Amino acid sequence: MATLIVTLPLEMPGPGIELDYVLTTDGQSITRQGRAAAGLLPPLPGAGHEVVAVVPARALSWHQVSLPGKLLAKAAPHTGPQPQLRAALDGLLEDQLLDEATTLHLALAGPAGPETGRWIAACRKDWLRTHLQALEEARHPVARIVPEFEPAAPDVPPVLHVTTGLDPAQLVRPDAQGVSVLPLGPGAARLLAWPEDAPILAEPAVASQAENLFKRPVTLQSAAERWLQSARSGWNLAQFELARTGRTQALKDLARGWNSLRHAPQWRAARWLLLALLASQLLGLNALAWKERSLLAQKQQALRDTLRQTFPEVQVVLDAPLQMERQLSALQQATGAASARDLEAMLSAVGAAVAPQQTLSEITYGAGEARLQGLKLGVDEGSEFSNRLRALGYTARRDPDGWVVRPENTP
Repeated sequence: MATLIVTLPLEMPGPGIELDYVLTTDGQSITRQGRAAAGLLPPLPGAGHEVVAVVPARALSWHQVSLPGKLLAKAAPHTGPQPQLRAALDGLLEDQLLDEATTLHLALAGPAGPETGRWIAACRKDWLRTHLQALEEARHPVARIVPEFEPAAPDVPPVLHVTTGLDPAQLVRPDAQGVSVLPLGPGAARLLAWPEDAPILAEPAVASQAENLFKRPVTLQSAAERWLQSARSGWNLAQFELARTGRTQALKDLARGWNSLRHAPQWRAARWLLLALLASQLLGLNALAWKERSLLAQKQQALRDTLRQTFPEVQVVLDAPLQMERQLSALQQATGAASARDLEAMLSAVGAAVAPQQTLSEITYGAGEARLQGLKLGVDEGSEFSNRLRALGYTARRDPDGWVVRPENTP
């Protein structure tokens, strides 16, 4: 599934405003990147793909609140407006927000207990809506909205990012306390007091400046790589009135999950395990089929050997059971021994299978079968007659002229 990742600029949309974008076909590697106006962004091929909007760190503020348990149980901001939940958030954040809550778009974090609080992301509502509308008009409707940076879990070591989003460059620190954004400089470095063993990721343009400031090497990470990582976030800021609901969104979520399972590094072990399981099953089925074929071939060879040993005059074996039956029949006829194909044996079996009062008006014998006329058997009597003959080694079937009796397994 192809994904177009678009970073929203801090300015309002306008004729001269361009957006940074990253195109990926697997969610893990960059296929194409660049900067273009909304109307000139690369088109996505066909259906089943999505556009992800990245909200810059400077456009978001982070707040932590504790919600009542009953309200948490009903909280579903991804399904629609949820006015009760939104009103509760406005009241809880009233003292933390610099702007009026009604002018801000709010997004609630995923699972967390009310005792530890939930993270709330806030940004200007008109700014976000205008950018989304501009992308919609450019035929790039946004499926998900993710933050460029998000608060880290308490057990995750913090990482310092040095970015070139603004002039001067920025120091961004996402940690368990939120997301801090400071201008790159000696004062901010002293304020952060960044540990010597903690990692620093810097864009190539400011890598040397960051190394001089912190007196150690840094790890290079381009802005496109950072946005690609942001798009894999579990956050989706498209909540409340911006929530996208319905079957289309569900299908996109399913496609995104399948794409993650196919390519995400965290699923590599599961993919190898699944491949190993499928390979073992395939090998097991092939081994079982080979064993069954081998056993069948052994049985067929045993039949051919028995036929050749019993009747050495048979030179070519095509159907061992049939040829053996014919040889036995010929041998019986030559020696005068009775066989199940003889008329006398058939009539003896018929006499044992029918009631004494039944009589035959005509008997026709030929090709190892007897045609009997004169038997007056109803449906139940005919079924019983067939069953009794079967027990004696014969089959009987009704035809328009009477009954046809032949030995079982007769070709």
